[in-house]
Amino acid sequence: MYEQNAVTLDAVCAERSVIRHVSKHRNPDGTMDIAGNLKIWNDALSRFDQMLLWEDGAPGYDGRDPLQPQPSLIFVPAPGQEHPRGTVIVAHGGGFSTRTGCEGFHAAQFFSKAGFNTAILTYRLKPYSRYDALADMQRAVRLLRFRKNELGITDRIAVMGFSAGGMLGSNCATHFDFGDANAADPVERMSCRPDAAVLGYAAFATCGLPAGLFVDPFGEKPSSPFVASKEEQVYFAPEVNITRQTPPFFIWQTNSDDPRNSFVLGQALTAVGIPFEMHLFPEGAHGLAMADGCNDLAMDLPHVAQWGTLCAQWLEQQGL
Repeated sequence: MYEQNAVTLDAVCAERSVIRHVSKHRNPDGTMDIAGNLKIWNDALSRFDQMLLWEDGAPGYDGRDPLQPQPSLIFVPAPGQEHPRGTVIVAHGGGFSTRTGCEGFHAAQFFSKAGFNTAILTYRLKPYSRYDALADMQRAVRLLRFRKNELGITDRIAVMGFSAGGMLGSNCATHFDFGDANAADPVERMSCRPDAAVLGYAAFATCGLPAGLFVDPFGEKPSSPFVASKEEQVYFAPEVNITRQTPPFFIWQTNSDDPRNSFVLGQALTAVGIPFEMHLFPEGAHGLAMADGCNDLAMDLPHVAQWGTLCAQWLEQQGL
């Protein structure tokens, strides 16, 4: 089931059709070309056999943005799988406003070739809320577990995200439940706790992007453009929501991309005794994805690109 998605994924990545050079991200007037970006993602999405997260429609989804489809997964089964394995959910970045194709499709292809089942997540963006995006990832974890026998997978799930997708993955790893046994919807009876979280250049509340984006993060007013209130800012700050039930993390970033984000999270994980692996590379801009040239920056950094192989080894250690 869904084997054709692997063939389609190879075609999309070979065409580089979801890569849009950073020089083309803006309209002539300087505003972000959000519509053009979303159309590129949607064109690729339409080529796959998708798995809707909610068959009857996502709660709160009202079609307010015609360029945002129902939240979904593209499940790509691992090639030549001799026995069931876990699945890596891949979440793109884009500041919760756009979708960075290389961080979705190309990252999924790398980990598919490495032998993992992968699932590319299309989650809700603005004008929907961060809570809606988190609900989408939580539902994705539940849905894969509910359909594990049909898909030929285990219930081991890792969430992987880049930039905003990394923020989302960290939220999923710090806000979860173990399912509602009395839920009318059988999918909701499944746990949404991931077994591992992989974060690529994610940003958090107590530090931020270059130029001090998150100054005084827990002050009266939210200092982040990604949240609507102080309460949201605290809720979506993974570094202050870690418990002993938080899963292990794999964290990677570059020193050119404000590594304070990684330091803060690593320090918080250490304080609670949660295992993690962290890699900080000396150079490389924000948005590298696999750092193999297949990104909107056209940056090919072989040293940084080692993060993918290191991560694959780590995922295997986590039982995926």
